[in-house]
Amino acid sequence: MLFTNPIIAGFHPDPSICRVGQDYFLVTSSFEYFPGVPLFHSRDLAHWRQIGHCLTRPSQLPLEQVRSSGGIFAPTIRYHDGIFYMVTTNVTYGGNFFVHTRDPFGEWSEPVWLEQSGIDPSLFFDDGRAYLTSNWFAGFPLPDEIDPAAPFWGIQQSEIDIATGKRLGEPQRIWSGTGSRYPEAPHLYKIGGYYYLLIAEGGTELGHMVTIARSSTPWGAWQSCPHNPILTHRSFHSPIHALGHADLIEAHDGSWWLVCLGIRPRGYPACYHLGRETFLAPVIWDDQGWPHVGDQGHIRVQMEAPRLNPVAWPANPSRDDFDRPTLAHEWNFLGNPRSESWSLSQRPGALMLSGNAARLDDGPPVSFVGRRQQHFNCFVRAALDFMPVAAGEEAGLTVWMNTQHHYELFVSQQDGQRSIAVRRRIGSLSAVVAREVLADGELTLIVHADPQTYTFGYTIGAAAEQIVATGETRYLSTEVAGGFTGVYIGAYATGNGQPSATAAYIDWFEYQAGGG
Repeated sequence: MLFTNPIIAGFHPDPSICRVGQDYFLVTSSFEYFPGVPLFHSRDLAHWRQIGHCLTRPSQLPLEQVRSSGGIFAPTIRYHDGIFYMVTTNVTYGGNFFVHTRDPFGEWSEPVWLEQSGIDPSLFFDDGRAYLTSNWFAGFPLPDEIDPAAPFWGIQQSEIDIATGKRLGEPQRIWSGTGSRYPEAPHLYKIGGYYYLLIAEGGTELGHMVTIARSSTPWGAWQSCPHNPILTHRSFHSPIHALGHADLIEAHDGSWWLVCLGIRPRGYPACYHLGRETFLAPVIWDDQGWPHVGDQGHIRVQMEAPRLNPVAWPANPSRDDFDRPTLAHEWNFLGNPRSESWSLSQRPGALMLSGNAARLDDGPPVSFVGRRQQHFNCFVRAALDFMPVAAGEEAGLTVWMNTQHHYELFVSQQDGQRSIAVRRRIGSLSAVVAREVLADGELTLIVHADPQTYTFGYTIGAAAEQIVATGETRYLSTEVAGGFTGVYIGAYATGNGQPSATAAYIDWFEYQAGGG
């Protein structure tokens, strides 16, 4: 039996995994989106369902002034003595912290803030002690007084009081990796009498890789694996690239597995817009006690599935009628939402968005509710009820990478008439590339996606679809737009500099995968 990579598609980077009995839990980064740190559950490692988020309250996740690709970096999830811990970094506010719970399907605690710096924090429990491991860096560019030959980026560690988060000693710099740039994403394990330190090196681009070292103590000295890197796709012919930022797990049948992030670039020069995704590979330990990942250090799209009891969770409904009291798990806001900017109760069975003065180019607190694009080929439709009465008021769908790279299919007022238009924001250039006057009737907005193109259209009532304009996926890719996230498709409303008194209603939203 085979499984297909990625196991969690779309913008789901920096995966971390833990096991309790025959249940597996996985978290990924969320950056500027709220709620934060999506949480997944599996019984077989290949099929996953989202069960919620670890950070669901502004007190856990303050994002008031968050920038694009700010917010939450690289979480780690661990289970110890009946308690789940999720440790991460809010680079916008506060630094490193953890939250905890006894029930991963329920609420998580308020943050316990940590004194250790760096990003990519990880927890390790051993012999009654708790260790906090993270990366450290001197900053860029290097100050003149720093010896350029000396290590300036590496892994640090301290022992902490897990009850309070207080540090029990100064952080010690323990390893700088194998010599490649940006050693980060550390995880510490105790396996077969050794302590193993797993890290990422090379940067989260095409040179990304996974390396490992071991020691007889949690502090080193570290012996580097003789066949490092144990996983990389640099200069390897594959539809998958940039593999790294990994975490190891022993399954309940004794087999070993590794989750990591990767990308699926398309076109030439190759670029990717779905974001960094979550991949899975088997791990075999050799007689010398070193791990071998996947197919000679590579991951395939199709791989042999874990021989566990497969549980293929029911697929999420393709259509959301907004008839529940809370939003489904796949929906996110940009930054912390304002209560007055959205509602599921103002018109039962519809998502209300109230435009404030913030523009899409401003980011938070713009009125925005979106979901990840998870397939190269997909089809989105949404029923929009919106009658703008003032210049500047607009609402519609956005295909969103960040504040400087996004496309909109929107309704606004133009010369006293309701019109539909497509705008393309690419860096410092922004232009409405097509506009039509709208007839009366029930309006459905439509976005078709394929690996190269977004096509924007609409229908009025039962009439045939009208195509308005297109936009290239390339200009919403990381290679063009920068940052660490992936494309969202969402609904929004804005007054474009002025508060709007006209609410927009999304009566339903449909996302259908079309392959890829």
